[in-house]
Amino acid sequence: MNIPIYQVDAFTAAVFRGNPAAVCPLHAWLDDGTMQLIARENNLSETSFFATEDDHYRIRWFTPVEEVDLCGHATLAAAFVIFTELDPASTRVLFESKSGPLRVERRGDMLSMDFPSQPPEPCDPPAALIDGLARVPSAVLRSADYLAVYEHEDDVRSLKPHMDLLRQVDLRGVIVTAPGTASDFVSRFFAPRLGIDEDPVTGSAHCALTPYWSAKLGKKDLHALQVSDRGGELLCRDNGERVIISGRAVKYMQGTITTG
Repeated sequence: MNIPIYQVDAFTAAVFRGNPAAVCPLHAWLDDGTMQLIARENNLSETSFFATEDDHYRIRWFTPVEEVDLCGHATLAAAFVIFTELDPASTRVLFESKSGPLRVERRGDMLSMDFPSQPPEPCDPPAALIDGLARVPSAVLRSADYLAVYEHEDDVRSLKPHMDLLRQVDLRGVIVTAPGTASDFVSRFFAPRLGIDEDPVTGSAHCALTPYWSAKLGKKDLHALQVSDRGGELLCRDNGERVIISGRAVKYMQGTITTG
């Protein structure tokens, strides 16, 4: 069986930056085990699979170790493949997913994703989180992930977490964030329990970051930087129950998977 595959760097306009995602357009769904094996073989933080259903697509995302309910950068990458390779005349695409409908719109080289808002709530942090970060944050909140807030951008940039401890937290991952010096806010994202020690740029984390910083800064439109080694840029808008997460993408590679 031959399966097309693309590798796209998301939330960047230049290769070797942003977050690389594998994208596999399908004519018919593969079994879950095969998709998980492909994701493990790709060894990227996410591999997205999508197939046509009626007037839309259904999308699924796999890390090297398990399927997840929501992924931003691999959705951006999948939409990029549709807009540039499969249906260049289109400017809008609808994905159905485990997290409901996800719409992506193309405006020039910018792609804007309409995602569910996930406002974080204050919480008592588990000991593994605080010990794993090795630096006490000024506040900790939770939604799909823990959100650890720091006072300064350099606090986030200089963190050297203990992944063996963060692997013990009970949520999907850990977002760390602070006000930015050249942006509204910065962040990093750690998800070792999903096989991803540090994710280079995490669109879905901004479902929580956007409402948090919108309320904190008193503004709807936000400029975000994820300050991993690869780095990425996102433009976010708080629309109440939804957030708009925008960024660019660039194709790094395409080929064919041969499964025998």
